[in-house]
Amino acid sequence: MIRRLLVANRGEIARRIFATCRLIGIETVAVYSDADADAPHVAEADYAVRLAGSAPAATYLRGDLVIAAALRAGANAVHPGVGMLADDPEFAAAVTDAGMIWVGPEAKTLATLRSKVAAKELFTQAGVPVLPSFTDPAAVPELPVLIKPAAGSAGRGLRIVRDPAALAEAVASARRDAQVATGDGTVFCEPLVEGARHLEVQIIADAHGAVIPFGERECSVQRRHQMIVEESPSPAVNTTLRAQICKAAVMAARAAGFVGAGTVEFLLSPDGGFHCIELTPALQVQHAVTECISGFDLVRLQLLVAEGGHLPMGGPPPIRGHAMEVRLCAEDPAYAWLPATGTLHRFAVPDVAGRFKPLLQPGLRLDAGVGDGSVVGVLYDPMLAKLVAWAPTRAEAARMLASALTRAQIHGVVTNRDLLVRVLRHPAFRAGDVDTGFLDRHPEVFAPLLSSVDAVRVSCLAAALAGAAARRAGSPVLGTLPSGWRNVPSASQSALYVGPSGPVEVGYRMNRLGALAGWWVRPIDPDDLDLAGLGQPPLTDDQPPVSVVSADAERVVLDLNGMRLGFGVHRVGEVSYVDSPEGSVTLSEMPRFPTATGPAEGSLTAPLPGEVRQVLVVPGQRVRAGDLLLTLEAMKLEHPVHAPSAGVVAAVPVAPGSEVDTGAVLAVVSPE
Repeated sequence: MIRRLLVANRGEIARRIFATCRLIGIETVAVYSDADADAPHVAEADYAVRLAGSAPAATYLRGDLVIAAALRAGANAVHPGVGMLADDPEFAAAVTDAGMIWVGPEAKTLATLRSKVAAKELFTQAGVPVLPSFTDPAAVPELPVLIKPAAGSAGRGLRIVRDPAALAEAVASARRDAQVATGDGTVFCEPLVEGARHLEVQIIADAHGAVIPFGERECSVQRRHQMIVEESPSPAVNTTLRAQICKAAVMAARAAGFVGAGTVEFLLSPDGGFHCIELTPALQVQHAVTECISGFDLVRLQLLVAEGGHLPMGGPPPIRGHAMEVRLCAEDPAYAWLPATGTLHRFAVPDVAGRFKPLLQPGLRLDAGVGDGSVVGVLYDPMLAKLVAWAPTRAEAARMLASALTRAQIHGVVTNRDLLVRVLRHPAFRAGDVDTGFLDRHPEVFAPLLSSVDAVRVSCLAAALAGAAARRAGSPVLGTLPSGWRNVPSASQSALYVGPSGPVEVGYRMNRLGALAGWWVRPIDPDDLDLAGLGQPPLTDDQPPVSVVSADAERVVLDLNGMRLGFGVHRVGEVSYVDSPEGSVTLSEMPRFPTATGPAEGSLTAPLPGEVRQVLVVPGQRVRAGDLLLTLEAMKLEHPVHAPSAGVVAAVPVAPGSEVDTGAVLAVVSPE
């Protein structure tokens, strides 16, 4: 029996496993790096053991340190969570050699599955349909192809190649990514199936011969080959196809001698054929979708199997309604969707019915690895949380999910929230017309939610009114006077903000009764501020008529042509986060007398904190536009830095292994 369990992972998956352990009476042990000392998963565990250091390679990926922590804490079992050490056969063997229960497939099974090429050969022998693989790029018969790492998962190291001239560099780049992620730089190529859907089947197998499939999940909406929306059942799968795919999943599991919880992944081509691409030997991030439609706690079943028990069902459980999940990630659309960092000043999702466990009735489930005050750094995966909607129908689940995301308050870190809402509300998605190229075909989903000019302007006005109300409330003298009151009725107030479209001035006038007499929002040039003109109404006023219903430091209610609209305003320092049913906007207040500073002309700066992996140029070297100068490693991804134009490299102030912050100068290229 498992008495005390160590989870060799972090974030939301550690919290998810702890939740089940609390329900069934198992004590919990967390491990944490220095960067995670104040993380929620550490606070929720019964015991927590520090792993000195911050980088994953020095902490969470050090199997010897994790096992030593388990023994020190008196744990008699280890759960690997998702990723990290979950598919490491050496770690699994070391856990059992130390006398502890390993919650996962046996080490020999992990060794078989660790190489996707070897696993595909095994599946082929068992009669499971797979795509051909080519370990030698020169042997690729035709393009396009997909380059994949032989080890690892989660989309790391994948490259699509359509041009023969780009194949060699793509293979080299994929090998570097794979080496950093898994310690194994082996890659292979397989034909790219255009217009394919990405489906997967959740399975659990016990040691007594039972292998249970839990239906399919649709995971086709992806960016950078990483899933952002998952659902079950798939809108493209009927009863017959479901039976065929589930049968193939069971065959793959039996061929590998699989015991535990795993995911068999497939590509479904437009002609209806399907191919198995891998068997992931762990729970996936999207397992919550399956828990909703099946009603089973998959972590509980994992623990039951690890203890040698029998699965409690005789066959696949029936599908209950529809479940849909989105991955909320810290990513910045203004900087090519690079991972974003910062402090989460507020993280609140409305109307959540449950967290980290199956729901008893339809509603919203939130599994988050963060909370108010969490620091999002550069060391780990950018996923903040997963939000799941479970409803009787697919349309209801999508609507529920989009509404909750729109009304969520996520302040301090830029996220992909607007993209997720646009996808969920897109007519093609609502019709079930999705595949792995969905985002490429529908670039309109990348538009921000708060895209209308009037909505942005009114949000700016709300921020200015809330700021004025906060100052009046904190004033020691005449604090009861209406905000903006002046002895001279024509006087105006103004504030300068940097908004989604750049710097703007927000101005307004109040009459003697505190009512809004006029307002404006206009763009300004921060390098050429007309200080004499600030606070002066424009010659023409094209703003919609607005009246103020109420305004305090945290909430402003405006009347727009007879329709009331409420704005939540959360101010942190000089930044105002404004939320409304129209969407969210972040406004940074500008000083009226800015100091001009910045890097030298031709400087290429780091878009986010990270580690320099390789430097490919030296000072004095001539480069062409688009040449790769160096690569930056951050949040488990490789970020290339290219020459913006032809020129001469004037300076390279960094070297491989250098740790850099956002804005640090990486190289200087003097243009020709």
